[in-house]
Amino acid sequence: MRFPVKLVLALFSLAALGPVPARAADPFALWKIVHDKCVPNEEAHQDSYPCTKVDLEGGVARGYVVLKDIEGRSQYLVLPTARVTGIESPLLLAPDAPNYFADAWHEIGRVGHALGAPLGIDELSLAVNSALGRSQNQLHIHLDCVRADVREILWKQLGAIGPHWAPLGAPLLGHRYLAMRVLAPDLDKIDPFKLLAQGIPAARASMDQWTLVVVGIMTDGYVPGFVILAGHVDPATDDWASGEELQDHDCALAEPAAEP
Repeated sequence: MRFPVKLVLALFSLAALGPVPARAADPFALWKIVHDKCVPNEEAHQDSYPCTKVDLEGGVARGYVVLKDIEGRSQYLVLPTARVTGIESPLLLAPDAPNYFADAWHEIGRVGHALGAPLGIDELSLAVNSALGRSQNQLHIHLDCVRADVREILWKQLGAIGPHWAPLGAPLLGHRYLAMRVLAPDLDKIDPFKLLAQGIPAARASMDQWTLVVVGIMTDGYVPGFVILAGHVDPATDDWASGEELQDHDCALAEPAAEP
C-alpha cells in the first residue's frame, strides 16, 4: 500500500480490500469497540478495557476514548464516544463541538511513555485521514511520532510558514500540503477542523476530501506551537489525503543517535 490506512486493532483485524483507497472488512469495527465495549465497561465497572482510557467527564456526547493500536510500538487513537463518522461530519463544525484535537494532544505523552523515551513536542504528531484515505467510519485521531524526514523538511520551511493557510514550499512524501503555524502550548483554543473549514474556500463543502496533520514545534525562542497541515485528495497523483503517511509508527526519532 502507498499509505498507512490499515488499522490493526487488538480485537479486530481490518483487512484492506481491493485497490487504493482501502476499505476495511468492517468499517464500523472501531465504533463497535467504543460503543459496545469500552463505554459500557467504564459505566458499569469503571474499567475502560479494551480501551486504555475512557473520558466521560462531559458525558457520552462529548467524551472520548484512548485506544492502543497494535500497529507500531507507540501509536494510539483518540475517538469520540459519540457517533462521529469522520472529518466530514458536520458535528465537528458546530459552535459548541468538542475539540477532539485538543483531547488528543492532552494524551500525546502516551507515545513517549510507550517507547520508554522522552520525546520533544517537535517529534510528535496527530493525524486524521480523509474519507477516501481511511478504513474506518468512526472519527479517529492517530497519535504517534512524526517521520524524521518530514520533521526535517518542516524545520527548513518553518520561516516561511505563517499564521494563514498557504502552500508548503516542499512536498511531503511526494504530496502537496497547505500549512499554517500557530504558537500555543496546547490546542485548547485551536480546532484544526474549524480552521480548515473557515480558512480554505470551499473546504466546508468537501471536508471528506481533506486530511489534517498537526506537528508540534519549538521555535528558536523556545516558544511552543504547531504546524498544521492540510492535504486534499488528488487521484492524478495517487494522493488519497491520508495524512497518517507523515507519521512514523516505528518512531525512528526515539532511537539513540548512532556513534560516529
